Amino acid sequence: MLLHIIARGKIGRSPEADLVDRYLKRVTLPTRITELPDRDGKLPAAAPGTVTVMLDEKGQPLSSLAFARRIEGWRDGGIRECRFLIGAADGFDDAARDGADLLIAFGAMTWPHMMARAMLAEQLWRATSILANHPYHREG
Repeated sequence: MLLHIIARGKIGRSPEADLVDRYLKRVTLPTRITELPDRDGKLPAAAPGTVTVMLDEKGQPLSSLAFARRIEGWRDGGIRECRFLIGAADGFDDAARDGADLLIAFGAMTWPHMMARAMLAEQLWRATSILANHPYHREG
């Protein structure tokens, strides 16, 4: 299953980009990042068997273990691609939210979209390490 981050904005050369690279290199599933302009720019077409996860302030907070179990269920259920959408500063409108399969939030605080990308990359590494029984994650 492909883990595909689709994010608004260019991360460029930055500490956040270094973190994203550091964590995604550790993920055992294939990964891809697609950057879109802050405004406009259409999402790449979704192939059949794609799940869309939107990072959004109205989303539900998931524990790392629950996030890993979702990924495991999609992977084992034959999902070919899991897309993670990160919006620009103004986030997503209700129509976009309605098109997502899952809305998640990294807590009640507002995070810059470049930090959200780094946090997502770390959670993808954590999720795949949980599924591989790697000792990186410590529950409780």
